Amino acid sequence: MNARSLGTHGPDVGAIALGCMGMSEFYEPVEEREAIRTIHRALELGMTLIDTSDMYGRGENERLVGRALRDRRGRAVVATKAGIVRTDDPSYRGVNGTPEYIRTACEASLARLGVDRIDVYYLHRSDPNVPIEETIGAMAELAAAGKVRYLGVSELSASALRRAGNTAPIAALQSEYSLFTRDVESNGVLNAARELGIGLVAYAPLGRGMLTGAVRSTDGLTEGDLRRRVPRFDDGNLEHNLALVDALSALAREVGCTPAQLALAWLLARGDDVIALPGCERVAHAEENARAADVRLDEAMLARIEALFPPGAAAGARLRTSSAVTS
Repeated sequence: MNARSLGTHGPDVGAIALGCMGMSEFYEPVEEREAIRTIHRALELGMTLIDTSDMYGRGENERLVGRALRDRRGRAVVATKAGIVRTDDPSYRGVNGTPEYIRTACEASLARLGVDRIDVYYLHRSDPNVPIEETIGAMAELAAAGKVRYLGVSELSASALRRAGNTAPIAALQSEYSLFTRDVESNGVLNAARELGIGLVAYAPLGRGMLTGAVRSTDGLTEGDLRRRVPRFDDGNLEHNLALVDALSALAREVGCTPAQLALAWLLARGDDVIALPGCERVAHAEENARAADVRLDEAMLARIEALFPPGAAAGARLRTSSAVTS
């Protein structure tokens, strides 16, 4: 797989990354053996950026990634995150960006991952009660101490991103970006990232599975599946969105790929500074996603996709509430 630079301050990684969140929570349960096989296969395919967070499974996802990479550490660029606080209440999501919390969270992540240094350390969500400069400053201290190689942020506004970038070098910004969600293009975030030399890591690039064409209803989803709480899967919205997916599938047949591969190829065509981060729990899906990096789209096909998916094409909001966390 072709490598792309994670911004001007970061490492080279595969154009398509591996999101591990669903291996521990939020989607259909998967056996650990299959999850580890998926991580190993992703590395073989060149998906070198392995993404987790301390809040996925309340730390269990980091432990899983650590076990999977125990004998493959040198082949992976490991990214994890801090800043979201969880409790025994599974619906609770808080944020904490205090320097003390970030330092403590980093030590805990290092231990769970079983590593001496985290390759990319993200602020998962900013804390409205703590100036972004204080949080990023603490993260920069972790980098200076050798505990972190590169810094990242997630879901920041353009102004907050500039403040973060003026505090310390930022390699990556993680934001939702797909044919269904193009907010970063209109709210100035993508432009700000490019001005600052920050790479965009696009999470949920397959619309939480809908753009694959495989999810036609929420009836078969487990009770804890987050898609039951995503408005785009609600009755009324779902039918509209599936009609778009069916049209995408028709274009994919012309190209000779799957709709998931076409959606990922479109995203990669948005710029060499974009890394696609599909969540993936099974080997077959990792192999399908990886092949998207080889799909080349000419200007005519890109124009047809654009006509089908202009900004705002999807029905329903991407999240139930502005405070929800699904990445």
